[in-house]
Amino acid sequence: MQGRQARWYGVITLFVIIAISYIDRINIAVLITDAGFLQHVGLERTDRVSQGLLATAFMVGYGISSVVLTPFAAALLGVRRSLLVGLTLWGVVTFLSPALDSFGLLLGSRILLGVSEGPVFALAGAYIKAHFESRENGKPNSFVNMGTGLGLAIGFPLVGALLASHDWQTSFHVLGLINILLGIPLVLAFVRMPKVNEGAARGKSAGAALAQVGQMVRGAMHTRHLVLVTVMTSAFLAYLWGSSNWLPTYLKEARGFSLKEMGWLASLPQYATVVAVLIGGVVIDRIQRKSVPLMFVWCSLGVAAFVWLAIETDSRYLAAYSLIAANFCWGLMSPAIPSTVQHFSRPEHVASSYGVVNGVGSLVAGFMPALMGGVIAHASSPKIGFLAGFGALIGTQLVVVVCGLVLWRRERQPQGQGAQAAPAKAA
Repeated sequence: MQGRQARWYGVITLFVIIAISYIDRINIAVLITDAGFLQHVGLERTDRVSQGLLATAFMVGYGISSVVLTPFAAALLGVRRSLLVGLTLWGVVTFLSPALDSFGLLLGSRILLGVSEGPVFALAGAYIKAHFESRENGKPNSFVNMGTGLGLAIGFPLVGALLASHDWQTSFHVLGLINILLGIPLVLAFVRMPKVNEGAARGKSAGAALAQVGQMVRGAMHTRHLVLVTVMTSAFLAYLWGSSNWLPTYLKEARGFSLKEMGWLASLPQYATVVAVLIGGVVIDRIQRKSVPLMFVWCSLGVAAFVWLAIETDSRYLAAYSLIAANFCWGLMSPAIPSTVQHFSRPEHVASSYGVVNGVGSLVAGFMPALMGGVIAHASSPKIGFLAGFGALIGTQLVVVVCGLVLWRRERQPQGQGAQAAPAKAA
């Protein structure tokens, strides 16, 4: 095992990689406000469904990859080499995207980008499981998950600034170079796995690797409460992808903010997420394990309440501040997802288990941007459409509340000692 200080360098590296990946993901959310970009790919400004499909396409590739490719990445390459291959692929895909001059080609590139980024959270989970005990994984999980909010917080104003001062093509080129020139050196320098974990991925025959993949998948299927946690994760992520992909357009077109105002206002909810994720990780390490599901209940109720306030108010600034508060509540429960999966999984099955949870959850949640786009497009006016679309986010949080309550009740029942017990029912 790495030294206690050295293992945190790997956590910081994973935090940076997650942040970079989220800037890549929301690039399109800002670019669909630019007429030149829409003209280049052949989209009309009012075609909200197709605009939403660009985000959904990414999540389809991401979700399938997270489930299907994660076991192969863990078995054949290990955490370190899988991250290097992924960073190279998504850097190249992002850099070359401006050369694609049709909606179909861009849609295909978004799927490929999703495929290349799919295993990253599961690989991060495997790293944390290898270096941290279950009782101390709240802080590293929260730190890695802070990359989600920081990536979105930096991404919105960064892409907005590149769009305002240069052109939409520049955003793809800059982000592609960041992946390769920043992400790869950090992984080479700081991500190290114990030999028993990483060494096993080297020198395998194809048959041995496939056999291990089969064992990992079967083991993942026996993770306790797998179905329940996956359903909850799907609803949890639906809020993230629905809100983050339509937030810039909502602020600009439904609430009347300028392009400059849109950039920094869209970043504020993400900074709130960063702070909340850090606080959530500290809370998880301080409360009893059986009480963690209650975080999903109370935090998702807070998200729903603040989104409702954002919809109902006539004040555009109060609406923006309400969405900041909603993201804060969402961020508080974010570290509880990987912490819960790690708690219920055996060490050798963490990557595959989290691949299933995150992959299926992302695949289902990935349809939220297109669903919201359909709601927006069919409303009597753009403002009503955006309000109705954001109203759908409240429904996702009610699902999280129900799943959290069920999980809390099940955890209070007498049973084996979590992840180290013999495999039990998946749900």
